[in-house]
Amino acid sequence: MFKIAVAGIGYVGLSNAILLSQKNDVIALDVVPEKVAQLNNRKSPLEDAEAEEYLAHRPLNLRATLDPQEAYQGADFVLIATPTNYDPQLNHFDTSLVEAVIGQVQHIAPDAMMIVKSTVPVGFTEAMRKKYGCDNLLFSPEFLREGQALHDNLYPSRIIVGAPQNDPRMLERAQCFAGLLKEAALVNDVPVLITSPTEAEAVKLFANTYLALRVAFFNELDTYAEMHGLSSKQIIEGVSLDPRIGDYYNNPSFGYGGYCLPKDTKQLLANYTKVPNNIIGAIVEANRTRKDFVADRILARAGFPQNPRPVVGVHRLMMKANSDNFRQSSIQGVMKRIKAKGVEVVVYEPTLQEEHFFNSRVIRSLEEFKKISDVIVTNRFSKEIQDVMEKVYTRDLYYRD
Repeated sequence: MFKIAVAGIGYVGLSNAILLSQKNDVIALDVVPEKVAQLNNRKSPLEDAEAEEYLAHRPLNLRATLDPQEAYQGADFVLIATPTNYDPQLNHFDTSLVEAVIGQVQHIAPDAMMIVKSTVPVGFTEAMRKKYGCDNLLFSPEFLREGQALHDNLYPSRIIVGAPQNDPRMLERAQCFAGLLKEAALVNDVPVLITSPTEAEAVKLFANTYLALRVAFFNELDTYAEMHGLSSKQIIEGVSLDPRIGDYYNNPSFGYGGYCLPKDTKQLLANYTKVPNNIIGAIVEANRTRKDFVADRILARAGFPQNPRPVVGVHRLMMKANSDNFRQSSIQGVMKRIKAKGVEVVVYEPTLQEEHFFNSRVIRSLEEFKKISDVIVTNRFSKEIQDVMEKVYTRDLYYRD
């Protein structure tokens, strides 16, 4: 049994902490007291049904703390799962929180093996090894969905760990960590790939950018169909019958969003500064174009500009079902475009405590929301607005993420 510290109780940190605490002693660290308290009371601080079940009913060696000393002292492994939001001013991820953890661990537990789980720019791990004179640093990308993060760790599609290929000790540590993930999974024969850290970083960005490409492709298919009065669903079903394409990740939306795809595509594009490309840049631009198109269609549906004072209602801000995350949700980009025309936008989002969301009124009553909205906009359909379908605008064809 290893002592494992996990820095950051987000989706990545929480799911890994629960996963590894089945057979190891795990302590999770966060700066938010509410998250720490919830986890110590065996409650999930995030929207994840499987995490709730495991915390409530499984024997886990897991506790949480606000104290870095308590978390890192004596740790064999430290997983770094702090946020790395994309900074448009810097034109790359803000990795300051990851670096802060590296510095703390080196001071408190210099022998601990650190594994960066946060998404970082290509070349980050090697740069940190040189900057901090730190040999004990690996990178292991995550491939998780918000709201289903624990499930995706219990049933992983692959396990990738990046370690210096010319260092037997680090390769052994990488294999050991991969073995811990594999041992905790509920499936056999999980592919394991040990690469260099830089290649592992590239895998994460290219994988997410390909998914963004797929979203953008089916969204542009849907734009074409809607503009020409065709059935998007029939076209998509026909296209997806090709086994090389497949019937997955093909449900149109208002654009790709959430925590990973927007920032990862922009970071990958930033890495292409001196590299010829057409597709990578087009993926980022396609997402803007899709939001422009969706906003125009909503305004037309509301009768604007003939109706100078329509009310557009936004039903839920989440990017996906079973998520509590609004970050970079595509609906926010659509809202901004509609409000730029001077049109009132109201929001129905039960998880919001505030009276306004970016200067849009938050309506508490679902019935009032339905009544005052001329058009109800929803990225993903919900049965609670089925009775006002004549008002609903969505591109959700399959009623799934």
